[in-house]
Amino acid sequence: MHPAFSVIFFTVSSGAGFGLFALLILAELFQFGGALNSRTILLPGILAFMLIAFGFLSSVFHLANPKNSWRAVARFRTSWLSREGLFGLLFFPFAFSYLVATWLLPDWVMIRHTLGISALLLAWAALFSTGMIYACLKTIRQWNTPLTPANYMALGHFSGALLLLTLTPPGQQGMLPFLTGALLIVAALTKAIYYFWIYAPHISPTINTATGFNRAKVKILDPGHTHGTFLTQEFGFQVARKYRLILKTFVFIAAFIYPMIVLLNAPSQISLAIAAISALLGMIAERWLFFAEARHVVNLYHGAQRC
Repeated sequence: MHPAFSVIFFTVSSGAGFGLFALLILAELFQFGGALNSRTILLPGILAFMLIAFGFLSSVFHLANPKNSWRAVARFRTSWLSREGLFGLLFFPFAFSYLVATWLLPDWVMIRHTLGISALLLAWAALFSTGMIYACLKTIRQWNTPLTPANYMALGHFSGALLLLTLTPPGQQGMLPFLTGALLIVAALTKAIYYFWIYAPHISPTINTATGFNRAKVKILDPGHTHGTFLTQEFGFQVARKYRLILKTFVFIAAFIYPMIVLLNAPSQISLAIAAISALLGMIAERWLFFAEARHVVNLYHGAQRC
């Protein structure tokens, strides 16, 4: 698939924002981040709110006709895209009310927790729906797997945890460094499993399975055109093997290895901030590869022997 920067930015930014806000609520509820005060909650909460807002705003530019973006929530019962949009829109009033209550009504614990838990559930629902937009597409084998939403959830929460740790004063971090390290390991493992799985040859669709002729090798002699078309440009995007290996190495070094080294060496707030930026850059490369390596089965009818 042709990687669109607006969608790449949206998924990375909103994923980190949803993960950050969800962990912020959990940190306040279960106190694994120490005794958080209103200032400690407001700063990461506002950052999460901005990351999600900018992410959703960028996704509008991916639409052919942005003024019709309201239609994205019109098919909630059948479309994961609509569910993502609806859950995301519902998240904003609850998250905003939670932050306002934290600032103006810090002693109204029950109201704040009710608003926070509501925003937490909506954040999880929106993040899961984002992954399911791609996982439900049977025509793209690389996406049609439970590993896709698992990766979206793991990467979103890991990046959110790293941002939360960066914005939390050292005396109030509590178990956050250990939680961040655990989420880093989970995210790295799910990403590694995904990379091995998408190149498993025994589950790759071929021109034989596409046409239903399995007794002999099938080969298209004439694809019907001599130049690239919209289908081959958008659904047949290819990246050279050597560049895939370079980018995957960068993903694991920038997103996982360097942040782990920082976490293991008594990090300062500055080093954590650098690690968070490194992780986000690595996730942008990861998300570019996620789209670039996806192969639509329509390519089998345009000369490809395997997807």
